[in-house]
Amino acid sequence: MNWLTNYVRPKLQSLVGAKEIPDNLWEKCPSCGAMIYHRELEQNFKICPQCNHHMRLDPEKRLEMMFDDGKYSLIELPAVKEDPLNFSDLKNYSDRLKDARKKTKKNDAILVASGLMDGMNVVIGIFNFAFMGGSMGTAVGESIVAAVDLAILQDASLILIPASGGARMQEGILSLMQMARTTMAVRKLKEKGLPYIVIFTDPTMGGVSASFAMLGDIAIAEPDALIGFAGARVIEQTIRASLPEGFQKAEYLMEHGMVDMVVDRRKIRQTVIQLINLLRNPLPAIAPIPFVQKKDENI
Repeated sequence: MNWLTNYVRPKLQSLVGAKEIPDNLWEKCPSCGAMIYHRELEQNFKICPQCNHHMRLDPEKRLEMMFDDGKYSLIELPAVKEDPLNFSDLKNYSDRLKDARKKTKKNDAILVASGLMDGMNVVIGIFNFAFMGGSMGTAVGESIVAAVDLAILQDASLILIPASGGARMQEGILSLMQMARTTMAVRKLKEKGLPYIVIFTDPTMGGVSASFAMLGDIAIAEPDALIGFAGARVIEQTIRASLPEGFQKAEYLMEHGMVDMVVDRRKIRQTVIQLINLLRNPLPAIAPIPFVQKKDENI
């Protein structure tokens, strides 16, 4: 047996040639545990065909889904001081930034793109959760302000798609200041009467949900998305009580008036187009009744 395994098998393998099988052909659904072929998953926009669980989608893929013919232009984001506090914990913040940029090939946790949706001007700001958990620092805050300015300049609707754990702790108070800055930017957009739509994806937490994300004219959420400020365990420890089932999930928030609608990812583009049409071209609730002056028979 040793002769077969040690000599014959290697000889045969060298003649035939061993085929390398990629280890990323299958992906496991984190919700139901089903093994899904990667091409089937990509074709289904990263939605599990077994349980309909919405997995995280790459920002570029989502932008292609949203814009007409998948065409858009990324804007150059404002430059900021990268490590204003010279912060260090287990690792220097500057090193964390380098690692995140190497991993994602992106400069920070947000992309801002402009283009057309059904022929209408739109600006989209989208978070990248793979970049330090989509945390909001000064770079993200400046980018959202830039997105608002671009929307005003182009007379365009603004769509923000957050996926974030909240404020970036490595930037301390400077990160928390972005909550106020983004809120004021949204106010400036609303003063111009331009539509502002937020699409909540999993997860949207902390300072992001507590600022610009909750200020949309329309709040859309993907199914089962986690949305809130503090985590459920922290809340339970604080109030010393158990939370309701599904607390902080998109469906629960819609039932309690915090989210306007929960929409399947495959239907979000068409839903947003309809909403923008309604917001920009409102129809009268009741058709005006034509006024006809009656002739006075006594005259």
